[in-house]
Amino acid sequence: MQDRRSLVLVAPAFAWLTAFMVVPCLLILALAFFRRGLYGGIDYEFTFENFAMVLDPLYARIFLKSAWIAGLAALIAAVVGYAAAYAIASMPRHRQPALLFFAILPFWSNYLVRTYAWIVLLNREGLIVGIARALGFSGEMPQMLYTEGAVVLGLVYNYLPFVILAAYAPLSRLNPEISEASRDLGAGRWTTFRRVVLPITLPGVATGFVFVFVLSIGNFVTPALLGGGQFQMIGNLVYDQFLSANDWPFGSALSMVLIAVMLVLLTAQTFANERASTGRQSAEPVDG
Repeated sequence: MQDRRSLVLVAPAFAWLTAFMVVPCLLILALAFFRRGLYGGIDYEFTFENFAMVLDPLYARIFLKSAWIAGLAALIAAVVGYAAAYAIASMPRHRQPALLFFAILPFWSNYLVRTYAWIVLLNREGLIVGIARALGFSGEMPQMLYTEGAVVLGLVYNYLPFVILAAYAPLSRLNPEISEASRDLGAGRWTTFRRVVLPITLPGVATGFVFVFVLSIGNFVTPALLGGGQFQMIGNLVYDQFLSANDWPFGSALSMVLIAVMLVLLTAQTFANERASTGRQSAEPVDG
């Protein structure tokens, strides 16, 4: 009876995911095995050419560039997010909910609004330049907008709360007696953090890193707005294939490769977390 009740409760969620995620992905996968029509559209002739085109050096460079930008954004977000989560977890318990609220407050605004805000900040007549002029800086300001750094900054800002929440969960559950025992045995604060706290909470940081990387590598809004079209990421390439080049089969092949990379990363992260959890459970003493 309990199993049947659980199945009834999860059935709507499974139906929703199947209808709006699994089925569309299967349709995209099917389109990847057909040819583009002479004047656009789809020629229903089976082929593997679209997947072969993905390996072309031109598109491979775009993919590697996307992976580099996403990896850099994820690394910066992991470092900054972990530091923020560590600071929040170190605060008194009654203050932590308010600090977490401010950490996720940007999610209450639209993604485009948050990204356009960085355009206002980074352009040559923006707030940052205005502050620099007010402080007496009269030289030529470096180009901040429409650069790779601006794209990385936008991705970090938009996805940083994911890392904070993912890292805060294990930090908030960490028994303070473990750190106290480490210090009682002669370890300093840095040694205690490096050899005790960080290994225990690392799965949360890894989860946040993977989230940011997966969301960043397929992003096309931030590169388009903050990059100014100076370079392409894989998300922009997929967008162009569907809406500009009208090459749905090749766009579908690019999409499936991107989805495959995401699934591999998420699966690896899940297995890593399970192994870490199993290792911690096996290391716990057994009463008796």
